[in-house]
Amino acid sequence: MADTYKNAHETVNGSKDIQLNELTIGRANGVADLYKNEDEKMYTFLRGVATGGHMYETLKALPYARACHQGQTRKSGEPYIIHPEKMACEAISLGLGFDSLLAVCLLHDCAEDCGIKVDDLPMSDAVKRGVQLMTFEVLDGETKEAAKARYYNNMIQSREATLCKIIDRTHNVSTMSGAFTEQKMVAYIAETRTYVLPLIKRAKEIYPQDANVMFALKFHISSVIDSVENMMKQGR
Repeated sequence: MADTYKNAHETVNGSKDIQLNELTIGRANGVADLYKNEDEKMYTFLRGVATGGHMYETLKALPYARACHQGQTRKSGEPYIIHPEKMACEAISLGLGFDSLLAVCLLHDCAEDCGIKVDDLPMSDAVKRGVQLMTFEVLDGETKEAAKARYYNNMIQSREATLCKIIDRTHNVSTMSGAFTEQKMVAYIAETRTYVLPLIKRAKEIYPQDANVMFALKFHISSVIDSVENMMKQGR
């Protein structure tokens, strides 16, 4: 009788394990399909906009960025390519859909995260310059903080790099709560207040044609980091 109960118990538990595994796999496949659909929709949209607008830099950057980030994922688990595609889509939605900016948005992490040399990018000098300025590196004999100061000070030299960095930060602060540790969020918010918000202020003066967009992006970033800080304080 005991053996019969044991066998029945194992059968039921085994069935539950199988069902749970199938459910987990099904959910994983479902999430993967959602990401794939999102990627395809944005890729198709961007290609259509670029084709209609004769944006040859963007048309080259789209497949290049996809190839560079193939197999990479963000901390949230989504395919990495979705991040630069969303940035390019946001630029268009903000009325900033000019060719060189879209290309920089798509390629901005290729050098820093994929080991691609900026000089090897099949792009114009303006796009290469934007990607170079977006690529963070610590030089020999330089502290990380000194490198950050240099990085953000140089950013303003390129309209494409400046806009790309601000759009990049807008996306990153909007998704950090589900991907960053609290310690990482504290450090990221501090960097945003120290470097990114002052960059926006400088950019409004140097690129007055983008002042209205800068206001909207600053409001977005400030609102998110203020909310996240308040939530972290309440959780302590």
